[in-house]
Amino acid sequence: MQPLLQLIRRHKSGEAVGIYSVCSAHPWGLESALLLAKARHSAVLIEATSNQVNQFGGYTGMTPAQFRDAVWAQADRVGLSRERVWLGGDHLGPNAWQERSADEAMQLAETLIHDYVSAGFRKIHLDCSMSCLGDPVPLGDMEVAARAARLCAVAENAWQQVGGERPVYVIGTEVPVPGGAQEDMDGMQVTTPQAAAATLDIHQKAWCKAGLDSVWERVIALVVQPGVEFDHHSVVHYQPEKAQALSQFIESQPHMIYEAHSTDYQTPHAYRELVRDHFAILKVGPALTFALREALFALDRIDREWNGELKAAHLRDTLEQVMREQPQQWNRYYHGSPHQQFIDRQYSLSDRVRYYWPHPQVQQAVDLLMNNLRSHPVPMALLSQYLPEQAQALNAGTLGQDPQQWVLDKIQRVLLSYAEACEPKAETIQSQAQGALA
Repeated sequence: MQPLLQLIRRHKSGEAVGIYSVCSAHPWGLESALLLAKARHSAVLIEATSNQVNQFGGYTGMTPAQFRDAVWAQADRVGLSRERVWLGGDHLGPNAWQERSADEAMQLAETLIHDYVSAGFRKIHLDCSMSCLGDPVPLGDMEVAARAARLCAVAENAWQQVGGERPVYVIGTEVPVPGGAQEDMDGMQVTTPQAAAATLDIHQKAWCKAGLDSVWERVIALVVQPGVEFDHHSVVHYQPEKAQALSQFIESQPHMIYEAHSTDYQTPHAYRELVRDHFAILKVGPALTFALREALFALDRIDREWNGELKAAHLRDTLEQVMREQPQQWNRYYHGSPHQQFIDRQYSLSDRVRYYWPHPQVQQAVDLLMNNLRSHPVPMALLSQYLPEQAQALNAGTLGQDPQQWVLDKIQRVLLSYAEACEPKAETIQSQAQGALA
């Protein structure tokens, strides 16, 4: 990961540069990210979580090697060099197997880490923060660090077996709940410098105890809470003054920056401030599939009005039916009255919809929707009613006629805010980036 290490050195030398991490496994989300990287002549960091991708397939049905091959195949199709595609693993540890004993969960986590590194993933977030069956709640920092060091040793052994670039590591126990908060956010606290220092000290001692002293310099980032979060319908926005002390602390740590999770739905200005304040790795996930859902719901409405109820794909109705029939991905998160649950299923910022796109009925409805709009092209006025930004781009000649391109463009607009904050001096401008889809 020499290019990533070089970027961090640039940041530590005073440049306000960073990298955003695409934490989405949806093919159109990935394609949007790859196209934007191609347009901006930049690299793209794509990360999979242990729930999405693991040795048993995860909810995507893909192993690490299969996910790598899928991403590389997409990069080849859009004409982006594989060298500019950086692969990472997010929340790698026993988290997918918390219902099992720690011994069993850690054995599975060792296989997970081995498979990720063997498949070419080189940015590894070691997350052992969540308790397993029989563990105290919360798990003590020393045990978290010891388990992380154990997995780091596995990663190093896997890298030595397969060769290639050396892995780099991210540590940290103050990890927001993946996919958005599930509780009241009013009491959320920014990580203190003291807590950050303690995390680093405990982990470094665990690395030394495990004989990993020489590896510590490749621990590039610490996950902390900078004061950003979202739940189903609200967003906690970044307030630099509250994170000032935390920001200053990392300046004393050579070769290390912060990684910020749950940065979805922040403003473009906030992303620039986060990068400036050394939260230089910005994770984005649900915001991408939220934009995907918005675009597809808009196209579904266009389809019904343009092609009529009898011929329409009825994507939204199909999705709602499948989610009601198979509630396991949302019923632990969405509460209240039946109407409130409906609103959450359809519009929540946490976007539990993302788990249902691969379902055969839903995918069939998406395919029919695309075919309907391709066979009977949509007039500009109707497109403008539901997707005005895409209509403007189409009218300007910077976006093509295919409805899938409109969806990709909407996702790209989310990513562009990150890209412009992380690499302000990139060669291209917004119109050029969006023109890549034409």
